[in-house]
Amino acid sequence: MEISFFLIGLIFGSFANMLIHRLPNNISCFNPTRSICPNCKSTISWYENIPLLSYIWLKATCSKCKKSISISYFLVELLCGLVFVFLYIKLGLTFEFLSFVVLFWLLIILSVIDINHKAVPDYLLIVVLIVAFFLPNFYYVEALSFAGGGFLLEIFVTFYIQNIKYKITKNSELKSAKAMGEGDIPVFAIIGGVLGVGLGIVAITIGTLVALIPSIVGTLKNQPQIPFIPYLSLGLFLTYMWNGLL
Repeated sequence: MEISFFLIGLIFGSFANMLIHRLPNNISCFNPTRSICPNCKSTISWYENIPLLSYIWLKATCSKCKKSISISYFLVELLCGLVFVFLYIKLGLTFEFLSFVVLFWLLIILSVIDINHKAVPDYLLIVVLIVAFFLPNFYYVEALSFAGGGFLLEIFVTFYIQNIKYKITKNSELKSAKAMGEGDIPVFAIIGGVLGVGLGIVAITIGTLVALIPSIVGTLKNQPQIPFIPYLSLGLFLTYMWNGLL
């Protein structure tokens, strides 16, 4: 069964790659129905669209224009396959498994869009929130509390960035920089709703600590804005998986 869910996860990963490309660029998900090369717009044959294998076989290049294919396509497919397997091992074939598969699949899509564009579509955030609200044992009060806490944290950290950090680095872009994007607050709410207060704080701490290194590197390269949704999602996934094992 683990192999079956890994393969299913790869297929969903391939579909996720299509959404990651099309949604932020306002391209219809139904037209064209076949996958196309973002560079030369040529139609990708079915045998060139097999998860993981086609990327290796094509040597990470388009067969038509020879343009390099981003490694993110391979990694998203692999990540979705692994997430499906880990959740199945933890939950078995249950409604909770199906619910969390959808949730983390959507968070992967949000995370990669956030990495690529430093912003995410509002409607996709709404979809993720709706899915989260129907999860088994979702803590609604804690979700609202974490959303409010995330908003307050954004105010304090933004003050630090725009004042203290600006004076240290003399980077004028920091004068109007924000600590978190608008999409981060709903993810805070999801973390609180899924994990509750104690584990929710653990998840956010993990995400923040992991984000420190790219944040420092970005500051040194005069690129102060980093996507936060991927790190929050990672903190949520790791904490959720470890819950019950600690």
